[in-house]
Amino acid sequence: MTQTPLASWPDAAAHLIAVAAGRAPADMVVRGGIWVNVHSRETLPGYDIAITRGRIACVVPDARAQIGPDTQVIEAQGRYMLPGLCDAHMHIESGMLTPAEFARAVIPHGTTSMFTDPHEIANVLGLAGVRMMHDEALIQPVNIFTQMPSCAPSAPGLETTGFEISPEDVAEAMGWPGIIGLGEMMNFPGVANADPKMLAEIAATQRANKTVGGHYASPDLGPDFAAYVAGGPADDHEGTSVSDAIARVRQGMRSMMRLGSAWYDVEKQITAVTEQGLDPRNFILCTDDCHSGTLVNEGHMNRVVRHAIACGCDPLIALQMATINTATHFGLEREIGSLTPGRRADVILSSDLHDLPIETVIGRGQIVAQNGECLIECPHYDWPDTARNTVHLGHALDATDFEIAAPAGANSVTANVIGVVENQAPTKALRADLPVRDGLVQGDGDTCQIALVERHRATGGVTNAFVSGFGYDGAMAMASTVAHDSHHMIVVGTDRDQMALAANRLAEVGGGITLFRDGTELALVELPIAGLMSDRPAAEVAASAERMMQAMRDCGCTLNNAYMQHSLLALVVIPELRISDLGLVDVRTFERIPVLDPQT
Repeated sequence: MTQTPLASWPDAAAHLIAVAAGRAPADMVVRGGIWVNVHSRETLPGYDIAITRGRIACVVPDARAQIGPDTQVIEAQGRYMLPGLCDAHMHIESGMLTPAEFARAVIPHGTTSMFTDPHEIANVLGLAGVRMMHDEALIQPVNIFTQMPSCAPSAPGLETTGFEISPEDVAEAMGWPGIIGLGEMMNFPGVANADPKMLAEIAATQRANKTVGGHYASPDLGPDFAAYVAGGPADDHEGTSVSDAIARVRQGMRSMMRLGSAWYDVEKQITAVTEQGLDPRNFILCTDDCHSGTLVNEGHMNRVVRHAIACGCDPLIALQMATINTATHFGLEREIGSLTPGRRADVILSSDLHDLPIETVIGRGQIVAQNGECLIECPHYDWPDTARNTVHLGHALDATDFEIAAPAGANSVTANVIGVVENQAPTKALRADLPVRDGLVQGDGDTCQIALVERHRATGGVTNAFVSGFGYDGAMAMASTVAHDSHHMIVVGTDRDQMALAANRLAEVGGGITLFRDGTELALVELPIAGLMSDRPAAEVAASAERMMQAMRDCGCTLNNAYMQHSLLALVVIPELRISDLGLVDVRTFERIPVLDPQT
């Protein structure tokens, strides 16, 4: 099925009024359902929805007057009629899919609106890459709103990106038709210290009357937090505790609670509503990062809503957090987020509000999915060669590129080690005593090597350090060109020869994820677009990703969704310890620190 154009409310107003008054027939009538009204927080049985020009004309107990000879009638049969779900903060690139294939994957799960921040591609291709994502998003049959990335690099002076985003870029993008606001302002020290560049980006967004996205990853809720809020960010998704959620809403921010593939931050924070009784209007659900395997096998925003309900949230409140709260936050409550007159006709039919089976999805007045199958075309952008040739190492790597030399005469050293935390984005700053052999520092036990390989400018640079928590054993290495947010190449391994094999393999295929053990490639996910995405269907990418995760398990890793932890090891704006092309970064102080303790 191909999509039909959505009429703007002003263009459709006269016809909406005629249909609502019964003077003209509707294009579609959904008949005999239970109206889930997220404005009044009610379920109202025995209602019909009349739809025309892609919008809702009326919701009434009897829409027989709106049915004409050509009206498509859908029998709800007593099922719940609820608004299409909204993802308030997400990165399409984390699904390893293009916007078209991401849309095709999530439409059957009832997601009809997404607020996406393409800052992953911004780091690789700059403003041109953002425009590519924006343009493919605009032609989809559901609503994909784009936030202009704010921070490339995310931490100036601590990393080098392929491109940088400037205030001039932000000001230009604010005039694009699909831009809804500014993406997450990750440089929270810059905002708190009134950095002119950060404030210029925020000012350009506010002058355009658009929403400034937040990202405050520090546990410090003192003066720095107060200064950050004063700078203008309107929401935040980096909270992990109930105190984080409460602090944000008390200061006038929206608390975005995320359940991604590896981030489980809803359960603790939602107790602000379920146990402490705070007003739920300022709480919003989102995913942030979901890989293709989660989308195909578990769901998208329907998964988040079900999880919130399982955590004790009233189903109607959970639905508000995934519909009208999100729409209101972005100034779109007259367009999306509820089943009320004039809004886009994004409707889900479900037989149960707790388990939330997504049985029928209507997007912009058309049936777009039925019983888990997408029924509509999701058009692809014509990605140019410049977006497909982005891995530049400078030279073929070998084992010597991954050596960490010990001080002369040392038998052991004390190293600063990145500690992975299961199901959370933050890491721990650990220290470990490591052995020395032939003058080179060796991994030991659960501590193995990590390297960041520069891949944007072909400098040949390799930064080496240590990481703990993956549980790998044997001679292996895993490499990925998905390395939030600078998106160089991250290589984690127990053997330097395998690390070189993995890195060179990704240069050969143009980006992706690979895992080698004993000289054999166990799994490969090819991501040729910016080294971040595949334009293959989600099910194919998910199958490749599952083979990758099984290979990780075969090498001793038992972490839940360990690949997500791997991909974040270069994210130098989330504490405590990260790696960049410039060295090891202590995000608690935003300073580079040595890999080896100079005292050893």
